[in-house]
Formats: sequence, C-alpha cells, structure tokens
Amino acid sequence: MSKPELRRAVLAARDRLDPDARRDASAAIGRTLLGLPTLAAATLVGGFWPIRSEVDPRAAMTALAAAGKRIALPQVTPEGLVFREWRPGATLVRAKFGLSEPDPALPEVEPDALIVPLAAFDRMGHRLGYGRGYYDGAIARLSRARPVVTIGVAFAAQEVPEVPMEAHDRALTAIVTEQGIVTPEDARG
Repeated sequence: MSKPELRRAVLAARDRLDPDARRDASAAIGRTLLGLPTLAAATLVGGFWPIRSEVDPRAAMTALAAAGKRIALPQVTPEGLVFREWRPGATLVRAKFGLSEPDPALPEVEPDALIVPLAAFDRMGHRLGYGRGYYDGAIARLSRARPVVTIGVAFAAQEVPEVPMEAHDRALTAIVTEQGIVTPEDARG
C-alpha cells in the first residue's frame, strides 16, 4: 500500500473512534508521557496543539510546564517547522491547515525532546506523518547539534504492520499509545 493510501485508511479509522474513547485514551497517553524518564530529563519539550481526531497532549504539556519544564509549540514556516516557547494560557494564532501556533514574534527555540503527532506507526519506530515532511525536517535539523528524543503519540488503532520508509524519514525513539509504550527494541524481541 502506498503512503497516501495507508495515510487515508489509518486516518479514517482514527476518525471513526468514539470521541469519548479518544478523550480517555488521550488522558492515558498523557499519564504515560509524564512518567517517561526521557521527558523528565529534557530541558525543553516540543509539543503540539491537536487538530481533528489527533491524540490531545495538552494536559500532559500543562503538567510538564507545572513541573518546571519549558514547553514549545511548532510553527509552520516556508523554511519548515520551527518551535517557539509556549506557556499554559498563552494566546495562540490561527494558521493554515487548521493549526493553532505560537505568536510568530516569539524567538525560535530548539527542543531537546519532541512529542510528535502522526498518522500511523509500526513497531520499528517508523511514523507516517501527514505527507509534508515538516517533522522529519525538524528532527533532522534539531539532531545536528545533539540527539533529540522523539516520542510519537497515537491511538493503538493507528498501528500498522509496516510503515513504508524513504531516505528522509526519521524513526522515533518511542511511541506512546493508550496501551503503553512501544520502543523499536520491541520489534527485535
């Protein structure tokens, strides 16, 4: 199956999930995120503001901020995805693709950990995004200076046997679903 076909199929399955089940699953995913040592060790965590039927990480981002972590949100620019610091309650700007983004006047920051949205994932840590390569580009750019922890968040229903990979695609450190943590090592048994 091609990437666009796989993306359409998995996103349609995600959209069909009961909204209450999505809310409960998002809460479980958030609790797991808060217990991850890799996020606890991070200085600046890049999150995202959910759209459509995505996992909602806002409660986890708010809890991380309350615990003293700096939080950043992405902004789509012509040069790619950049991150700007966010604080709970800060006003966001409505942007293209239905995104809510931080004020573009804020300075860019470079997270050392990212909570990453996705369309589909497999047990090797491969993610299928929304087809524009924004996160792959940001991960590659941020990783030039130091390793960046990348934690994908998804509903278990978004797991597929194999995500087709291309040279520019970046594997994730781990994926968190309502059923627990998937790390690439899980695939090696």
